[in-house]
Amino acid sequence: MRRWALPAALAAALLTVPAGLADPGVTPTSVKIGGTVPLSGEAAPFGSVGLGAKAYFDYINSKGGVNGRTIEYVYYDDGYDPAQTVQLTRKLVEGDQVFAIFNSIGTDNNLAIRPYLNELKVPQLFAGDGSDALGKAIKAYPWTVPGLMSYSGEGAIYGRYLTETKPKAKIAVLYENTEYGKDLLKGLRRALKKGKIVGKESYEYTDPDVGSRVAKLKSSGADTFMVFGTPKFAIQSFVAADKLNWRPQFFISAISIEPSIMAIARIATGGRATKNAISTAFLKNPTDPIWSKDPSVVLYRQIMKKFLPSGKTTDVYNFYGMAVAWTMVETLKQAGKNLTRASLMAAARNLDLTNPFFLPGLPIKTSPTIGFPLAQVKLYRYDNAQWVKMTEGLDARG
Repeated sequence: MRRWALPAALAAALLTVPAGLADPGVTPTSVKIGGTVPLSGEAAPFGSVGLGAKAYFDYINSKGGVNGRTIEYVYYDDGYDPAQTVQLTRKLVEGDQVFAIFNSIGTDNNLAIRPYLNELKVPQLFAGDGSDALGKAIKAYPWTVPGLMSYSGEGAIYGRYLTETKPKAKIAVLYENTEYGKDLLKGLRRALKKGKIVGKESYEYTDPDVGSRVAKLKSSGADTFMVFGTPKFAIQSFVAADKLNWRPQFFISAISIEPSIMAIARIATGGRATKNAISTAFLKNPTDPIWSKDPSVVLYRQIMKKFLPSGKTTDVYNFYGMAVAWTMVETLKQAGKNLTRASLMAAARNLDLTNPFFLPGLPIKTSPTIGFPLAQVKLYRYDNAQWVKMTEGLDARG
């Protein structure tokens, strides 16, 4: 396994931890981590990520924990509101005395808490975000590591694909007016050597509906429609286009392709809008029969049955929660028995892993100069039953 020199900030932190003085949230028999997820509000479907992660940690605890320590995972509902994320993160750090913040969801949410966590040298690990602002600021914020692929890298994959396969494409873009949507658009523009963006519309995550914006984009004459939005707005985009009898080639950003989300859109449009939609993927799909006997999918179902019996095994956000929890467990293992916040960050900046919940051939790699752990993803097409692989691994960092 690769080994790298530690960033100067982490090396200094290691030297300043007094011998025998434990960091908050860690004892000889336990480690407490925490985060925020949207169990309510516009992005509530993402909330299952927290439940899935908790179930995986409970499974690990049933096997003895990590290096003799059980994992206590505390998560709160922030409603996808960055102001709530800040308050609840302070509660986790100052009240609950967590060792690290893990898997908090949302771009603006993670950016809002990053300065606070880095000032206190509290690890902010595997955040549910892939913005360049989070992943490409290692020197300024060495205590932060995202968990998702680069959003600009995802946009670039779509741009390269269209350049190669549909060079005369007329492209319309609907995007969330945050770093998330802007980065996807930036990556698309950067990689698009042929084809033309003929219309773009942004929306706020608090908006009730995007139907009028979809109508404007249809009037642009576009034959290709990029939807860089969260699940609620992805569904609305399919439905609005169908009502307008607009039949563009859809591209859906990866955070909104969970099978139950696509099923809602498929049923609402009679499958007319959703068929052959394209996106990127890095997770195995536990609802797809091709993975029914895969060891990680079998384990997922077993964990769900025992530790989250009220959850739906068909909810792939639960599956993602377990996937990112697996990465956290492996990072804790590599941090060693003498666990400190600095040793955890040193491990997080030196990962070279194969996550069994990921699609084959997609490694997790970090270094002191690599911010995004996910190196590659694959293009998939929706056939109105399942997402079907189109390509092998493509550069996920743009």
